[in-house]
Amino acid sequence: MTLLNIVVILVVVGIILWLINAFIPMAGAIKTLLNLVVFVVVLIWLLRAFGVVINLPGVHIPRLM
Repeated sequence: MTLLNIVVILVVVGIILWLINAFIPMAGAIKTLLNLVVFVVVLIWLLRAFGVVINLPGVHIPRLM
């Protein structure tokens, strides 16, 4: 996976999350929880993409490309 792919995926995820936060009405607590979950998933994905975390037992995150 190239650095360009990672940047494009991060931009797309950020835009989708912004669109959800801006245009879908929901309670503040739900927005906070959604943002936290997306952040944790993206963080784990980035750590795996750069080889910092090889395998997490019991956690399966699919490869995007």
